Amino acid sequence: MASILESLRGMLGPQVVNGVSSQLDEPTGVVQRGLEEGSAALLAGIGSKADQPGFMQQIFSFIKNPANDLAFAGVPAAAAAGGLGTQFLSTVFGSNQGAVADGIARETGMSAGKAAAVLGMAAPLVLGMLGRQVQATGMNASELGQSLKSEMPGLTSYLPAGMRSFFGRAPVVASMPAAVVPEVRRANRWLWPAVGLVALALIAFWIFHRAPTPSLPTVDTSGLGAFFSTKLPDGTALNIPQNGIENKLITFLNDSSRPVDTTTWFNFDRLLFDTNSATLQPSSQEQLNNIVAIMKAYPNAQVKIGGYTDNTGDSAANQTLSENRAKNVMDAIVAGGIDPSRLQSKGYGDQYPVADNSTPEGRQQNRRISLLVTQK
Repeated sequence: MASILESLRGMLGPQVVNGVSSQLDEPTGVVQRGLEEGSAALLAGIGSKADQPGFMQQIFSFIKNPANDLAFAGVPAAAAAGGLGTQFLSTVFGSNQGAVADGIARETGMSAGKAAAVLGMAAPLVLGMLGRQVQATGMNASELGQSLKSEMPGLTSYLPAGMRSFFGRAPVVASMPAAVVPEVRRANRWLWPAVGLVALALIAFWIFHRAPTPSLPTVDTSGLGAFFSTKLPDGTALNIPQNGIENKLITFLNDSSRPVDTTTWFNFDRLLFDTNSATLQPSSQEQLNNIVAIMKAYPNAQVKIGGYTDNTGDSAANQTLSENRAKNVMDAIVAGGIDPSRLQSKGYGDQYPVADNSTPEGRQQNRRISLLVTQK
């Protein structure tokens, strides 16, 4: 039976890579590298936590979930298991999920939005592969964890150096001859206290000189009204708020008396970005998935994504941030399976405020992502 590492290599064949490359409009080499890093990061993440009480049972519950197709054979199955994949990502990476996506973006040159999309596609791929592995070998949760731990050095070799710190460090002296190990320790017994002192000094420097950690932004959902279930023309059921963008967009698309124009913008109401960054937070995925579902149900619809900021700080930096955020939202929708020709994005910086920039509440309203229907 092939090792998990060998199964990982075999999983990322042309069918998968070409499909993702087409969806994201990125070269196959870039996509191949991104999928390798995302998949290896997931497997290494599991291996690094395999000894935590209850963790492998959680992972096994994902693997055994009926939504995880054990006969996985390509990107369509990955899309079908997307909800399970999102939970899987959150369990493995926790608060490091955004940092892992950023690491993939830096290494491959993709935008942050596309890197997050690739990581999201890697999740159901890895789940399917692990499902086949478990089915073929009869491994239980503990045995799977031990198998992944034993392959950590190979898995982390796929990752850029900056990402390896999330998964610990594989031991490097275990393969040395037994007689050599004590000698190495004697020769360097003075070194480790010195290294420890240097590390403590660096940590102290970082703590006292870093910028204050910004509080995570939150979404005010008090004005969205009650959630209700609605069916789209293709039969897809959505659970959406009465006053949210999804309901407003569906109402507009269904109303033949309302033509498209250049002024009817709909504001996203449950998107979150990292502070002063274009990186979408995982909690944004629900609303992005809803927009993808709506665009699939209305195949003639085309939209424009607009990014806006408040007027705080440098105007040029605000313009760049608004452009990057709008593009990342567009990329995330494309990653959900929407043809890129149906979307466009534009950043408007601190132009077109909708509220008073002199108040915190007004500035928060002005920091927004909006959607304009350009064709019904």
